[in-house]
Amino acid sequence: MKKNYGIIVAAGKSRRMNSAVSKQFIFISGKPILAHTLDAFEKSSLIDQIVLVINESDIEKCKKIIINKYRYKKVREIIAGGEERQYSVLNGLKALPSDTNLVAIHDGARFLITPELIDKATKAAYDSDGVVVAIPVQDTIKESRSDKTISNTFNRNILWAAQTPQVFPYSIIMEAYLKASETGFIGTDDASLAENLGYEIHLVRGSVENIKITTNFDLILAETILNRRRLK
Repeated sequence: MKKNYGIIVAAGKSRRMNSAVSKQFIFISGKPILAHTLDAFEKSSLIDQIVLVINESDIEKCKKIIINKYRYKKVREIIAGGEERQYSVLNGLKALPSDTNLVAIHDGARFLITPELIDKATKAAYDSDGVVVAIPVQDTIKESRSDKTISNTFNRNILWAAQTPQVFPYSIIMEAYLKASETGFIGTDDASLAENLGYEIHLVRGSVENIKITTNFDLILAETILNRRRLK
């Protein structure tokens, strides 16, 4: 029986956080960031197994302080990432069996993701070319010239901010990544690679809480969200 896989990409270098350790190992609410992310995928009813992509130098550390300590059962394999996120995802895709059904690609730094949102996106990906979890843009978006003068103002009523997971049939997203590798096309997210081949990707409404940890301020905001969730 075909399975649905999650690819969790956590190979970032944490350059913008000035941290001595990779951000996936930063503790928040008593647990590493990456462990919170894995918790959500472990609890998802529609994700069968997980491939984790991290820095090669962090693999043994990850096994010891996260995978073994918290006894995750769905983690099929831990593999080394590439120099850029796109290469890391491709490494993850290549680790999946050829009869994989759906692939949910997720940034490990979006650790506030919920099992419910993972399942919502996965359900929506059935019988489609793929889906992107996203939220409507709240701010007015400006485009600028090189001298910082405004060249365009976009209609925010039709703009969405993409998040992860992004979920696709395995055959489609594998084709998209291999084609991008062959042609040198660099996308801004997973969906852009499939869009580049003409596939129609749908939006699934995400959550304002599904933030990506990029700066130290994001950690403060995340702690607030976690505290609020505990009070519910």
